[in-house]
Amino acid sequence: MDLLRDDLEACNTAIIARMQSPVQLIPQLAAHLIAAGGKRLRPLLTLAAARLCGYSGERHVGLAACVEFIHTATLLHDDVVDESDLRRGLASANAVFGNKASVLVGDFLFARAFELMVADGSPEVLRILSSASATIAEGEVLQLVIQNDTTSTEQQYLEVIEGKTAALFAAATRVGAVVADRGLEEAEALHSYGHNLGIAFQLVDDALDYSAEQERLGKTVGDDFREGKITLPVLLAFARGDEDEQVFWRRVLEERQQNEHDLQHALTLMRHHRTLEDTVARARHYGDQACRALDAFPHSPYRKALLDVVEFCIARAH
Repeated sequence: MDLLRDDLEACNTAIIARMQSPVQLIPQLAAHLIAAGGKRLRPLLTLAAARLCGYSGERHVGLAACVEFIHTATLLHDDVVDESDLRRGLASANAVFGNKASVLVGDFLFARAFELMVADGSPEVLRILSSASATIAEGEVLQLVIQNDTTSTEQQYLEVIEGKTAALFAAATRVGAVVADRGLEEAEALHSYGHNLGIAFQLVDDALDYSAEQERLGKTVGDDFREGKITLPVLLAFARGDEDEQVFWRRVLEERQQNEHDLQHALTLMRHHRTLEDTVARARHYGDQACRALDAFPHSPYRKALLDVVEFCIARAH
């Protein structure tokens, strides 16, 4: 994103500086995940939101780095919980360095995030980002609770993704209004934008798990299936299936009795019931809501950039 290139470079510099530690394993492991990149989507939201609100200082850079540290810490912990071997198409940190190191370095990155919040000096920024950190953990625990349970509801699933994904998107954008000293209306509008974008992003991710090539997604197709995760494509297929199909879903997800042909059968059922298309359509609905939230702001290159982010997130499904 050329518009924010200088801001993003400053953010990357801050990230690398804060990754340093005399304990060599910490920067090595953190660099494996952070320096390898990814889209930097969440920090970009903080940078763009602050500029959208007319901010011309530098506080947004440190907060964007803080947002990335929170995100990266949760990734390290998630990969351990999920026993994932890949992250963005590369070996995950836990696969390379082991679970113990991944958990502890995740804790280190959370601590660095809180240092950045405190350094910013705004109690409101601290409230927003610390609350989001707690909500993310709640979302992940709720996902663990409903995992492998085919009686889970769409409402429970939505609560999971609102917690584990949308909360940080919303916080990342909302702090942009806070550093620019804008009023509650703008802060709420950016919160709504981030919240709805986060839901759309996760819905597309959950659809991609059953439809994308490994190279595009950065993980193998069917990871969620093998872990027994209850996502919207599964919930829709279960609800629309006949009794035999529901017996199949219970066997592979609840009892975790899977053979080499089960993933292909699951994909066939999803195609038959059009659950992936409907999941992406639901993502489009939330994406539209995110775009509407930006009506509170006048036209500008930064507003267009944030609208483009919505389109980018949903276009990944095609």
